[in-house]
Amino acid sequence: MRVPASTYRLQIRQGFTLFDAAEQVPYLKSLGVDWVYLSPILTAEKGSDHGYDVTDPSAVDPDRGGPEGLLALSKAAREHGMGVLVDIVPNHVGVATPAQNPWWWSLLKEGRGSRYAEAFDVDWDLGGGKIRLPMLGSDADLDKLEVVDGELRYYDHRFPLAAGTYTEGDSPQEVHSRQHYELMDWRRADAELNYRRFFAVTTLAGIRVETPQVFEEAHAEVGRWFRDGLVDGLRVDHPDGLADPAGYLRWLKDLTGGAYVLVEKILEPGEVLPGEFSCEGTTGYDALADVDRVFVDPAGQAALDALDASLRGSGSPADYAEMIRGTKRMIADGILRSEVLRLARLVPESHGLSVEQAADAIAEIIASFPVYRTYLPTGAEVLKEACESAAEHRPDLAVAVGTLLPLLLDPSNAIAVRFQQTSGMVMAKGVEDTAFYRYTRLGTLTEVGAEPTEFSVSTEEFHHRMRRRQEDLPLSMTTMSTHDTKRSEDARARISVIAELPQEWTATLDTLRELAPIPDGPYENLLWQAVIGAWPASRERLQGYAEKAAREAGNSTKWTQPDEDFESAVKTAVDAAFDDARVTKVVEEFVARIDAYAASNSLSAKLVQLTMPGVPDVYQGSEFWERSLTDPDNRRPVDFALRREELARIDGGTLPEAGTEASKLLATSRALRLRRDRPELFQGYTPVSVTGAAAGNLLAFHRGASEGSVGALTLATRLPAGLEADGGWRDTAVELTVPMRDELTGAGYGPGTVSVADVLGTYPVALLIPVDGEKA
Repeated sequence: MRVPASTYRLQIRQGFTLFDAAEQVPYLKSLGVDWVYLSPILTAEKGSDHGYDVTDPSAVDPDRGGPEGLLALSKAAREHGMGVLVDIVPNHVGVATPAQNPWWWSLLKEGRGSRYAEAFDVDWDLGGGKIRLPMLGSDADLDKLEVVDGELRYYDHRFPLAAGTYTEGDSPQEVHSRQHYELMDWRRADAELNYRRFFAVTTLAGIRVETPQVFEEAHAEVGRWFRDGLVDGLRVDHPDGLADPAGYLRWLKDLTGGAYVLVEKILEPGEVLPGEFSCEGTTGYDALADVDRVFVDPAGQAALDALDASLRGSGSPADYAEMIRGTKRMIADGILRSEVLRLARLVPESHGLSVEQAADAIAEIIASFPVYRTYLPTGAEVLKEACESAAEHRPDLAVAVGTLLPLLLDPSNAIAVRFQQTSGMVMAKGVEDTAFYRYTRLGTLTEVGAEPTEFSVSTEEFHHRMRRRQEDLPLSMTTMSTHDTKRSEDARARISVIAELPQEWTATLDTLRELAPIPDGPYENLLWQAVIGAWPASRERLQGYAEKAAREAGNSTKWTQPDEDFESAVKTAVDAAFDDARVTKVVEEFVARIDAYAASNSLSAKLVQLTMPGVPDVYQGSEFWERSLTDPDNRRPVDFALRREELARIDGGTLPEAGTEASKLLATSRALRLRRDRPELFQGYTPVSVTGAAAGNLLAFHRGASEGSVGALTLATRLPAGLEADGGWRDTAVELTVPMRDELTGAGYGPGTVSVADVLGTYPVALLIPVDGEKA
């Protein structure tokens, strides 16, 4: 199996095709990248910028460059000695435009008789033999249907007609009643939908890749990539939505000839990747959470908790455990109620529960789940504990929960399989897409894959986790920014400084709230932290984030029921950052106050991520500052020409100034090149002992293969505001057993006791390697 030393994620779209990606390969090679990592490239919904709405898995998307583009990219990568990793989407397909998806079109036209009927996860009985499509503005809109060119039309939406269901003179309503589908009010989807979706997205229909024929047809093109030597590895999107993730991964390994495979899997604290998963690891959100927290000051927690309590007017900060129980229950009773009801209908009548009773108990069990899902028999104890928690929280449901538990524990039972597919959907929507916008004391902590109640991580705990990572998942990906992060890495690096200066942040926020009030205190904290993290940003970017964040939180406004007065206040507040000189001054002064510390955090976090155990990924463009907010903001085009020019200047001998984004490019390129060209320097993990007054401000580890060997040595500054306030490094030192050279500055040090102030005199980080001739 070929394994990457590092990857670089590119977002492939119509505006940046596979041909465009091929042109950037020489730059990526120069940057030090080992593999090119592509977003989904199979044919997707026209105009899709992300590619997760695949409409035809049989071919590379012509709008993304088509098979010729993949060949060009692969050829360029091979010529530069690089590999190719591709993101694939096995859980669902895009059905927004039925005519673009031949599988879905066939299903709608032929119903249960379609050769693709077994591909989709449809409860035909609930719909009376029809598949329910929540497309109408209201049920009264059936009057607006038309038959045009042998198709049923609803405005611009087109649907097929089953053979023999239309004759001249029939009304569109009569024709509609004869089809294998039923168009209905979109509002009915929450409780009445009868096909499995991706989360609550009705335009993404789940497919059953656990069926051999479906797997084979859905992956025929993927298999060709490996037979033709075009691709070297895969990233699997949302495996938690599959009926049998472990079985799927085994099939995938066979299909690819044992290629490198990663899964997009969220691991909660203490959770480990199931041993039966045939893959090399996750896409790195667990690593992101650990890196973020080692750069957050634990001393700021009490003050930020007090601020949160004040903003909520409750006398105490938010209770996160109760919050997520509530948001998950809200999702289970709301936008995903159709999934819960489908589970309830699978409970045998002989068990004595009505559908409503079963649904109530199922929703409560899911709301009590501490992880995304089980993989029975793996996770059986977690399921039992969730049932105990549900019964304790709702004693009136104890009998119902006890009745359901044996069914849910039986992996051969359909309800157990579907329950496992459903719990992760509720977790994602209730936690990542709701609670993360409500729990607002420090934005760094509410990132995908993170546990927000874990405020910070000590260096000792970080070292413990890294040793475990090296032992258990040495080939798992590490990352700091992705196409899904709520805030990109350098925005979080800025926000993390707030934990060092909580009183100053409280005063700043008070002023902003007075000048540009919004009637939702916790949301104000979220919004202004995001503004600080992303500044300078365009009005359009911040307005887009502000609206999305407010609606996702769902406290003061909602996607389905926007509160015009509240959203007007939000818009006015964001405008004030640009139009009200007083507000602009407050924002810019706070950014200026923290920017040097934020830059230190950025470089430190990046170097740690690039040199810690695992396969480091660099998200497109993040070798410069990456201060994006949630999608679509984090999927903006990248100026590669500018990065290429700056890298050439650095390689020409011009060292960038500390605190500039060019200094991040320096650290990124030197770490990536070293990981690619000197893999022997990254074979283990050993904490490095630090002595002196500011020992707690240094994170130090070397990657030698054993305690006695010396590999690459990473030194990274943490809590820079406190370090400066306390007088700097002073007598802080590390011991070097052999002479070493800093890859960033070229300066040499040791052997012996070395002053940290000397080593970190230019940049807040250093990457030391043994000088030539010394044993690595």
